Amino acid sequence: MNNTPNSNRPHIVFYGKTNAGKSTLMNKVLGQDFALVSDKPGTTTDYIQKAMELIPFGPVLFIDTAGLFDSTELGELRVSRTLEMLKRTDLGIYVTDGSEEEIKKYISWKKNFKKYNIPHLLVINKIDMLQENKIDELKKNYKEAFFTSGETGKGIKALKEGIIKQLEANEEERSLLGDLVPYNGKVVMVVPVDSEAPKGRIILPQVQCIRDCLDHGIKTYVLRDTELEEGLKDLTDVDLVVTDSQAFREVSTMVPEGIKLTSFSILFARQKGRLEDFIAGAEAVRNLKSGSRVLISESCTHNVSHEDIGRVKIPKLLNKYVGGNLNFDFKVGHDFADNVEDYDLVIHCGACMINRRTVINRIDYCNDKQVPITNYGVILAFLTGIMDRAVDF
Repeated sequence: MNNTPNSNRPHIVFYGKTNAGKSTLMNKVLGQDFALVSDKPGTTTDYIQKAMELIPFGPVLFIDTAGLFDSTELGELRVSRTLEMLKRTDLGIYVTDGSEEEIKKYISWKKNFKKYNIPHLLVINKIDMLQENKIDELKKNYKEAFFTSGETGKGIKALKEGIIKQLEANEEERSLLGDLVPYNGKVVMVVPVDSEAPKGRIILPQVQCIRDCLDHGIKTYVLRDTELEEGLKDLTDVDLVVTDSQAFREVSTMVPEGIKLTSFSILFARQKGRLEDFIAGAEAVRNLKSGSRVLISESCTHNVSHEDIGRVKIPKLLNKYVGGNLNFDFKVGHDFADNVEDYDLVIHCGACMINRRTVINRIDYCNDKQVPITNYGVILAFLTGIMDRAVDF
């Protein structure tokens, strides 16, 4: 885990019509030939992405999308995938060739940025092919635009500076633990080692929490649940215990009431989503009955075992709570239900593999459809009867 996960990098996405020069432009910004470039429209058939360090800002993820306004049968599928990318975009880069027709398309299309509250930059590309009087006219009418040539590299430096400025203006530092525990404080992390634990390593949420503690000068102690009770006897003045959600019930009996307790998933609910929405969603479990439909959304693919939290443990606990059989559906990765209104509850994973923008859009989508949404850690805290303690920071 030497690199920043893509889910924690701002997603900078290039949009525009086919053959507007998006791929060439992204290659220039990256400083390498990464995206496939061709004079033939529609070369980019699906999105491609590249992580990089954007100095002096830091780690980012650049994404090139298929062209818009392609009315062919395959083109409509490409455009559909591009529109889906809006739900993950932190900063949009809209590329035009400067023609009057393409500027009109941009003006019409930018409502999509507004719909998802996405900051964006307008880039007028291929200025090496425009007359000087046309460039002067465009600069007069679109003062905030960036004027570039993907072929010659002109304007690329200014565009990169503009991207950094926009990212810095919209950056909202979201710590996992840094605002909960004081400098030089103590955090105990409980990491059960069972069939779900990957051999030879610990999972991403645990890695990220440890790194966050290091970044904020917080002392970290990592224990298995089987050694927790003895471990707490060896430590004094523990500020917080963080456990895997699956061990909530057992760990809560070992941790004295004077020590705060939460889970990795709840910490990610704070960082990646809106905890208050997830708490309200968990309370909606009281309204479920036998036959109710529940959607479980997982952000990563993995092998399913008899101890799987999303596929086995949560459904089992929910059926027991309801006293009947619920109907469960599952969505994985960036796939999310378009018919969310058909469900009585949505349960999201910790979202360590997707970015905050994606999670917030899913929360807003569920709220708009008046469907309660919660996450793994919050629902397990509710079902084990320790909700109040688990969210008392």
